[in-house]
Amino acid sequence: MSKGGVRSVAVTDAAIDRIKDMIITGELTPGDRLPKEADLAERLGLSRNSLREAVRALALINVLDVRQGDGTYVTSLEPRLLLDALSFVVDFHRDDTVLQFFQVRRILEPAATAMAATTMSDADIAELRKILDALPANPSIEQLVANDLEFHQRIAEGSGNAVLCSLIESLSGPTTRARVWRGLTQENAPSKTLDQHYAIYEAIAARQPEIAKSWATVHIAGVEEWLRQAL
Repeated sequence: MSKGGVRSVAVTDAAIDRIKDMIITGELTPGDRLPKEADLAERLGLSRNSLREAVRALALINVLDVRQGDGTYVTSLEPRLLLDALSFVVDFHRDDTVLQFFQVRRILEPAATAMAATTMSDADIAELRKILDALPANPSIEQLVANDLEFHQRIAEGSGNAVLCSLIESLSGPTTRARVWRGLTQENAPSKTLDQHYAIYEAIAARQPEIAKSWATVHIAGVEEWLRQAL
């Protein structure tokens, strides 16, 4: 990169930091409209070009929402929205890094499962059971994977922690591929998966967070170990 290119990036980064500071300090809050470009550039001591690049970068990661003909607004800044960018990055994993995503899952999901055992409502737990019971007797791999995704998503939501839930959901991309692969190649994987899902459900329904956490760890570690051997 040329010296001019480096300077341009540095100026854009400085512009990003200044807008970010306005949001962090509360000068701009979720839903607020940014001042007009010329006014904001002058106020922050930036060129309009560097400000424009900063706005474009922050819009890509869902911090800002550029509405054509209306202006630029701060988004809701909800965790799910901000972590969409992480999902995008995760989708570009290589096969030799998918194991690392499973290792992160093994850290996060058991914790979420333990939290769900204490925070999920009785109605939500009943819905969790319905998800499991909806699976046909001889499910296809596609049905099993879809059911698996919904089951784990409901538990993540049941943790009551939006950030944790969003982080777990962002890992679904690479792990979905591995689930399909596992279902196609490993003997008895569907029945083993379903048995473990019922064990997790029963621990949550019984309001036993430590047991729920243990079953979730066993469940994810089993897939991780299989994947480690396959790779």
